[in-house]
Amino acid sequence: MKRFLIIGLLLLISASQSFAQCAMCRGSVESSVSAGDTSMAANLNLGILYLFFTPYVLAAVIAYIWYKSSRKNVKKAQGAGSIAG
Repeated sequence: MKRFLIIGLLLLISASQSFAQCAMCRGSVESSVSAGDTSMAANLNLGILYLFFTPYVLAAVIAYIWYKSSRKNVKKAQGAGSIAG
């Protein structure tokens, strides 16, 4: 329990430092868009989407592996029950 509390505290501390760059990114995107270059804004949006979907894809892969493992264990338990029974 202590470990999770310490990890959570460290994540909160590091998150406040990551917000400091938002103004820099926004300023750079606004200046590039006003100059007529929209590729930087498009790439930033793609990066945001990548960061948004990555945890969900990772959770889905873990859930799928867990499901397959669970099904394999159930079949193994059913097979062992019929042999012993």
